[in-house]
Amino acid sequence: MKRLNPPQALELETPVRVPVKSLLLDAGNPRLVEFGLGPKTSQKEILKALWEHMAVDEVAYSIAASGFWAHEHLLATEEGGKRIVIEGNRRLVAVKVLLDDELRRELRATDLPPLPPTFRSDLETNGLPVIFIKRREDLWQYLGFKHVNGPAKWDSYAKAQYVAYVRKTIGVPLSEIALQIGDRHRTVQRFYRALMVIEQAERNRVWKREYCYGGKLAFSHLMTALDYEGFMQFLHLRQKNEESPEPVNPKRIKELGEVCTWLWGDTRENTPPVIRSQNPDLRRLSAILAEPSGAALQALRRDRRLEEAYEISRGDTTVFRSALQDAKQALMKAQARVSTGYDGEKDVLEQARLIRDMALDLHEFMERKATPVRREQKLASAGGRK
Repeated sequence: MKRLNPPQALELETPVRVPVKSLLLDAGNPRLVEFGLGPKTSQKEILKALWEHMAVDEVAYSIAASGFWAHEHLLATEEGGKRIVIEGNRRLVAVKVLLDDELRRELRATDLPPLPPTFRSDLETNGLPVIFIKRREDLWQYLGFKHVNGPAKWDSYAKAQYVAYVRKTIGVPLSEIALQIGDRHRTVQRFYRALMVIEQAERNRVWKREYCYGGKLAFSHLMTALDYEGFMQFLHLRQKNEESPEPVNPKRIKELGEVCTWLWGDTRENTPPVIRSQNPDLRRLSAILAEPSGAALQALRRDRRLEEAYEISRGDTTVFRSALQDAKQALMKAQARVSTGYDGEKDVLEQARLIRDMALDLHEFMERKATPVRREQKLASAGGRK
């Protein structure tokens, strides 16, 4: 299949100047979902969210200094008799704020420089340059080209919203989406799968995005987690049908709710997430979920302490060897600095005595345990020589 070049196709259209007040912000903007906004959100709420979270002030400063560049036209469509801006919402918000002193005060943006009279007159008289598209569906290739794998990338959550929209609403296979936007098929599939997992949790009422502790959903946590063996085993994740709307085995829905709570917390019970950062927390949680005995998982469910559950998942032998190595490294560091770091303090000397006694006790216990093993080894060796 030949890859299209959406930007060139759109440049064939001729922009028209449209009054600023007649242009509406897009409630379907994929970037708004992470802030809990949806199709029924008011224009003022959308404007406020974009201003607070999308660095619109930078755009406003640029327009105030240089004017609105005519070649940076907006892309819009008419829906229900309304003119909806699909591409260029940040620029539209910047212009609306610059032209409206009352709006500046509401947003506490009074430190913005005033628009020069010539710029203001042009925007108020002639409006903004807009290219109208018959249907928003006609823009999917362009938006993907620009925001998924292009110069103005969205974050992973917005990308996933876009991929799911194109797949489910427009009906384009994931493989073709990847081809048209110049991205790897595997990446597009990961976006889609992670969002489908969240939607599956919501359909089954085991977790909802509105329960996210702290407000903002760390979507990339889930994208990464679903590639770990522990998570795949725990959720019985489907591997063959990559476009399935139900990636998690229906028999593991309760466990899906647990994973969502571990990743993002749950405001219903004032429960924070156990995952604080992707690395190393996701790897540790995966190890807990994969631990054969289930003891680590039971500990996590009981106490919600990731570190302690992870130690259990490693097994006593691994933890013991690691603790000895850590102790050796710490003692080597102390030994290297004793001449310059120790000034004869009695409390520090007492601490060293305690460490010595603990080390002697540990060594004696290990010696007693190792003696029968060495005896058995000698007997076995002697028997082998007969």
